Parts: sequence; C-alpha cells; structure tokens
Amino acid sequence: MTRTVDELRNEIRKAVGRYERVESTAFTKEALAAICTAVNYDVDTNRLPSKPQMRAGILWKIGVADDDDPESAQRPFRKAELESIAAALRDEE
Repeated sequence: MTRTVDELRNEIRKAVGRYERVESTAFTKEALAAICTAVNYDVDTNRLPSKPQMRAGILWKIGVADDDDPESAQRPFRKAELESIAAALRDEE
C-alpha cells in the first residue's frame, strides 16, 4: 500500500528528531532546518534561510535537483520529493 503525504512527512519528522503532527501541515522552518542538517546542507541555525532556500538545498543534497536555487523550490514538497527525502534519511540510519 502506498504511503500518504502526511505519513511521509511524519516519517521524515521522526527521522530528524521532530515530533509527528496529527493535522496535515507543511514543514516549519525549524523542521526544514533539521532536515537540512540530516542531509548535510549547511544552514545558519541562528538566522534560518527562507523555506524555498532550504527546500532547494535538501533536494540538491539528496540528488533530486541539480543545484540549490530557491526559485526551483517555491512550493511545498510534492509526494515524489517526500518519498526521495524519506528514502535518503532511511539510508542514513
């Protein structure tokens, strides 16, 4: 059975030490920063970059994007991207 977007987001949240959410929500800046750290994308945790910058960096580090251009990541992650992120985090364990 395929996993829902909410299930994938929660798997990713747990993998980076964040808490699961009951309601369906996109990642917060803090959750994105935790994912960045997990995939070795360096962010300044004192002054977090924009969400598009962090999303682009995550996709770049896991090999889904060619670079970390924030213009390419203006919207929340799509299901296929979430699946790739979850798989990359599973590989790190």
